[in-house]
Amino acid sequence: MKIAIFSEMGNNQKYSRDFPNARTDVAWSLVLDAPMCHLQNLPNDKFDLGIVIIPKNNPNIDLNHIRKVCNKVSVMQEGPHWFYQDYSVEQQFHYYNTLVDADWIYCHNESDVSYYLGLGCKDVRVMRSLMISDGLTSRRKTLVDNYGDLPSPKAMIGGNFVSWYGGFDSYIVARELDYPISAPSMGRKQEQENSIEDINYLPYMTWREWIETLGNYNVGVHLMRTHAAGTFAMNCGFHGIPCIGYKGLDTQEILHPLTTVEVGDLERAKQLALQLKEKKFYKLCSETSLKRFEKNYTEESWKINWSKINE
Repeated sequence: MKIAIFSEMGNNQKYSRDFPNARTDVAWSLVLDAPMCHLQNLPNDKFDLGIVIIPKNNPNIDLNHIRKVCNKVSVMQEGPHWFYQDYSVEQQFHYYNTLVDADWIYCHNESDVSYYLGLGCKDVRVMRSLMISDGLTSRRKTLVDNYGDLPSPKAMIGGNFVSWYGGFDSYIVARELDYPISAPSMGRKQEQENSIEDINYLPYMTWREWIETLGNYNVGVHLMRTHAAGTFAMNCGFHGIPCIGYKGLDTQEILHPLTTVEVGDLERAKQLALQLKEKKFYKLCSETSLKRFEKNYTEESWKINWSKINE
């Protein structure tokens, strides 16, 4: 199929494989050899399939406009499946009508499928998250025999102190490790977070810089109730870093089955943090994530799954 992805970042061009901010949407466009197209200023080419990523802050998209250049039009889930319910009532109905008007829906997780089917979407398919690893150094290549025996063990929490990321939950659990804690600086970061003495906040960096930096850490903790693409758990899996996270996220459940807990179960999460200080358990979790990454989240395995869901 000749495919195009339509998003608010689109400029009707293809990305290069060494693009420094190759997040999941860019990775999809690369593996599908698809241009990232503008939602309004349409490309001159015609496509078999258009995949539309509806902007969170501007959901008023007309799929009939996209159909001018695409035989089939699908919508790709953006953010958690409930996000649209913070829109105005008018926008909620518009968003709903857009979903049911699509030829099919791509969603992030198996747990999202029944939601969209229940809304009335006629065809729902899970499109796995993906990272393009060209030129990246996986921790497995240099530390595969050490399994966490870095000179100075460190923990990375996956988000800031807001309900969207659940940073406070992650922080409380990470403290059980008694390792230095770091966190990325996200768009929702609160200014007062800088006063937390035992968290090292990383500066903004490109996606490639983030992947390389993450490889220096031993344990990831990301107790985020907002289930979407799950890139933190996937990035940890690339390095073989055990990640403690909540159920409902495919990347977490597939790559880190031994360190996945029910939503809100901080007690069990803290127990797992202590277990990860034991070399035998850490090694088992690390090996498991590496093997499962190879099976499910490499570019080749992604292509196989893509072909399967689009038969």
